[in-house]
Amino acid sequence: MPILVEPTVQEYKQSARLMGNHFEITIVGVDASWAAEKITLAIAEIRRIELLLTTFRDNSVTNQINAQAGIGPVVVEQEVFELIHRSLRISALTDGAFDITYGSIDKRLWNFDQQLTALPDAATARNLVRLINYRNVLLDEEASTVMLRERGMRIGFGGIGKGYAADRAKAVLVQAGVKSGIVNASGDLITWGCQADGRPWTIGIAHPDNARQSFSSLNISNMAIATSGNYEKYAEIDGKRYSHTINPRTGLPVTGIKSVTIISPYAEIADAMATPVMVMGIRAGLSLINQIDHLACILVDDHNKIYTSNNIRLI
Repeated sequence: MPILVEPTVQEYKQSARLMGNHFEITIVGVDASWAAEKITLAIAEIRRIELLLTTFRDNSVTNQINAQAGIGPVVVEQEVFELIHRSLRISALTDGAFDITYGSIDKRLWNFDQQLTALPDAATARNLVRLINYRNVLLDEEASTVMLRERGMRIGFGGIGKGYAADRAKAVLVQAGVKSGIVNASGDLITWGCQADGRPWTIGIAHPDNARQSFSSLNISNMAIATSGNYEKYAEIDGKRYSHTINPRTGLPVTGIKSVTIISPYAEIADAMATPVMVMGIRAGLSLINQIDHLACILVDDHNKIYTSNNIRLI
């Protein structure tokens, strides 16, 4: 009598350079060819979104909107219209600390890939961010158009696009029958189901002084997580570390917080909320997160003191 061998449940992974970032897709299954086919679907979806939102392609919808700033409205696909609409809602919620019109900032002012030796004066910094104002993004739902009110304004999806792409990749995989997996967009990730051994997905929280080490971990099955920190890009001026995150109101780098980690049911929300909480600061950031259902956060200040929202427990 033949012996039936149960197929081994495994985790299959594939990495790709997408949207200017390192993506890694992990799914749980019993067949390598089946897994490869499903992961290919997810990568194709992320590439589709990249072509839609990029600023590195002249005819992308983002560049069309930017080219018509102060001139006239641009008809956009419903998907883009809704993403911009959600972005503006997050801007209103954070009082402008999140703002997709950050693309208007003069890149000559802040280039953290080069050695900065001095900060600009406050008046110069404010002048260079004067076009950043989410209230000047005009939406017409009936016509499905977007217009930037002032010439020189520019939008960009760097603060929300990775998370949106991760959510879409997960949706494609779930629709294709994948019951467990992770879409990791350079550390901003979304999980569903369980690991191959049945345990929940567990994610390490990067130490703000060493991104290769973790200071704690969380079980986040069926949740998303995103971290914004100054450990990757920063400048040291007169012995003080300045984050690459710029306050859109002042034009100056954020100080006081080393890292912000947001946990949410959606990667888009986690991605979009990490930076504004850093801009808002510990007290205001925690207060906001504590008022929003299904959101949690972990903050680390410049002295390595850890703060958490009311609904979180570190392992």
